[in-house]
Amino acid sequence: MTGWPDTPVIYEVNTAVWLAELTRAAGEPVTLGSATDADWDAVTPAGADAVWLMGVWERSPAGLELARANAGLLESFREALPDLRDADIIGSPYCVRRYVADDRFGGPSGLAAARAALTARGVRLILDYVPNHVAPDHPWVTEHPEFFIQGDDDDLKADPAGWLPVGAHVLAHGRDPYFPPWPDVVQLNAFAPAARAATAQTLSDIAGQCDGIRCDMAMLMFNDIFGKTWGSRAGQRPAEEFWPAVITELRTRHPETVLIAEAYWDTEWTLQQQGFGFAYDKRLYDRILSGNPPDVRGHLLADLSYQSRMLRFLENHDEPRIAGQLPAVLERAAAVTIATLPGATMWHEGQFEGRRVRDPVFLERRPDEPPDQELAAWYRDLLRKVGEHRVRTGAWQLLPATGWPDNQSGDNIIAWCWTPADDAGEVRRHVVVVNLSAAPAQAQIPLPWPDLAGRQWNLVDLLSGEEFARDGGQLASPGLYVDMQPGQFYLLAVRAVA
Repeated sequence: MTGWPDTPVIYEVNTAVWLAELTRAAGEPVTLGSATDADWDAVTPAGADAVWLMGVWERSPAGLELARANAGLLESFREALPDLRDADIIGSPYCVRRYVADDRFGGPSGLAAARAALTARGVRLILDYVPNHVAPDHPWVTEHPEFFIQGDDDDLKADPAGWLPVGAHVLAHGRDPYFPPWPDVVQLNAFAPAARAATAQTLSDIAGQCDGIRCDMAMLMFNDIFGKTWGSRAGQRPAEEFWPAVITELRTRHPETVLIAEAYWDTEWTLQQQGFGFAYDKRLYDRILSGNPPDVRGHLLADLSYQSRMLRFLENHDEPRIAGQLPAVLERAAAVTIATLPGATMWHEGQFEGRRVRDPVFLERRPDEPPDQELAAWYRDLLRKVGEHRVRTGAWQLLPATGWPDNQSGDNIIAWCWTPADDAGEVRRHVVVVNLSAAPAQAQIPLPWPDLAGRQWNLVDLLSGEEFARDGGQLASPGLYVDMQPGQFYLLAVRAVA
């Protein structure tokens, strides 16, 4: 297995929850090293290119105690898991004590076995990195206090929730500029040269164990954002940005590792320019949930060089389950949208089965929810069909969906096509049409291929199996006519009739 596809499909798995459920089912401990072939098959759906094992690193005992003593966190845990037990709380995967695979998950040998199991299936492994902070018992806290934002006793007295005494030093708790400090982590100093060097080394160590790295809250490390958050406490602002500095070093040792940025605040393009292969497309997620299809279409007008490096999703461990956010009639149309756009696509374990409770990342157990087997089969068929038919191959193009003076419902229809560079006109052209609104809509969609006229064409819906015979001249102008119910969609293979 060499390189990454241009449009990778990623499947996120909550490592702790997954292994705990396997353990309960087996009646004995199951780790990354002892998971069976059937276990790995279940988390590598056909069409997936990578699995993100979220939360494999050693969790902090100090962070765990803080979590167990935090009334607000405990309330959120019980909301998600009403029969919460103390043993369910294992600490946050983003309160990292060491970037070493946690012994409870099988340690480094178990992680190596997991990578081998994925590689045998042609699937890549993605792991986490948290650049902004570490656990209060991370070795750096006592060995290298110069890596951190430092204060003094006056800061501790004035804001005890924002600072932590460590030996002769007072260190800041981690934070982003819009929220109170996180009580279980300590803030690294993105301006400190020694901290940057340590980051580059840590990234390199992680890259030696996987194929891709998802970087948590990556934009917090921008010079502008970090400087506004910490002011003079951060010291002299470096001339070079954080990410180019550490990524350049990483590339000397691991040139093929794909970096994924968790990104907010319209920082995606900048992160792409600073060396990330993909950045979260949170704006598309928000616009799909808003129920305003013209906003989604406007988002898809962005330059293709930008779109092709976005990561599209409907849920992840930070977002509510999509089954509770969209009406069922619209969820599948949204999934077809995500599955067939340029860039990377991310799916979340449990999404296919229609789970509604978002698992707090501090817990290794989640509530039992009856799986929607029909929905799960549909999702897996979607991924398989998109992969088997190489839908996302070649040139992507957003298509117009035009209405009539007395019917502008076509504004709710969005359409695009894919044209492979080596297309000979027979098989691998694809058209996707979705109605992302809760109302019926009609439109005509002119298809862009110059060889349509003078031939008959079959349009085969890859998901339903329906076939439509159409005249090529009509497909070119006035276009493919569609009359769509709320949430209806088409994933069409366009094939010339011999």
